[in-house]
Amino acid sequence: MIIVMAKTATPDDITAVTDRLKADGFQVHISQGVERTIIGVIGERTEEVFRLGSMQAVEQVVPVRRPYKLVSRDFHPEDTVVRVGNVRFGGNRVVVIAGPCAVESRDQVMQAAEAISHMGVSVLRGGAYKPRTSPYSFQGMGLDGLKILAAAREKYGLMVVTEAVDHASLANVAEWADMVQIGARNMQNFELLKAVGQIGKPVLLKRGLSATIDEWLMAAEYVAAHGNPNIILCERGIRTYESKTRNTLDLSAIPVVKQLSHLPIVIDPSHSTGQWNWVAPMARAAVAAGADGLIIEAHPNPAEALSDGAQSLNLPHLAELVTSLAGIADAVGRSL
Repeated sequence: MIIVMAKTATPDDITAVTDRLKADGFQVHISQGVERTIIGVIGERTEEVFRLGSMQAVEQVVPVRRPYKLVSRDFHPEDTVVRVGNVRFGGNRVVVIAGPCAVESRDQVMQAAEAISHMGVSVLRGGAYKPRTSPYSFQGMGLDGLKILAAAREKYGLMVVTEAVDHASLANVAEWADMVQIGARNMQNFELLKAVGQIGKPVLLKRGLSATIDEWLMAAEYVAAHGNPNIILCERGIRTYESKTRNTLDLSAIPVVKQLSHLPIVIDPSHSTGQWNWVAPMARAAVAAGADGLIIEAHPNPAEALSDGAQSLNLPHLAELVTSLAGIADAVGRSL
């Protein structure tokens, strides 16, 4: 449920309402808007909340019908801005995340990091732990890969995002990276989501292979409900009957999510298309549609990549794409 405070409500009025709610055992989440304060209330005894509607400082009490509460725009009308170091996801700027699918060597990561730092890209991606469909495929360098990413961060001033695949890897990723990625295969690994909610690091939550938007937002709710509100959603394509692309990029998820939730959303045009020469058109379309960021796979030599080379841009192609994205962002009132 949400309590909409009157425009004339004072800080003391708001404190009086929240103190009463907490005394009755409710969880309280305050959202300060430009004109009004919204108080989100989680608890079972709804009749007690409705009674607060008789207070002069309360404008109205509104039930929230959606199963996800904390990530709902009803609870939090203002857009959330998630900070990853000095990088802000949400607001006016479109953030580009780029780097190799997998950490393969120190030279490979350093070459990619140096190149993207000169392009204005502010976040480096790279998989140290790689959940693969085949057990015989390259599974990543693990902790050694995380240390390479951290070294690239220190040398080139980039933030680092990388995937955690289980509780053991989560502890390492939280120590060495700036943002934890939860991949599509783990979107509904609820025990892992609970743990992610307790680590205090921003989270990039990818949509599951066949997940609905409501299921995706419920996964985000698990993270938020366990203490971590710093969630960035990532649409990476869903499984459909179409076989020409690796997945089907659901660009409509951008406006739908922005209506339903206050969380920022980024688009992964690499995993959704599966082929490097289709990445740029979908990246441009995502910016035009209102995405808050992009996560793009790029490799110094895609032909020799140990993971997802076919969908990885080489570094010159990435530079061309970033340049073109700036113009599109400007056309829709954003900046890169």
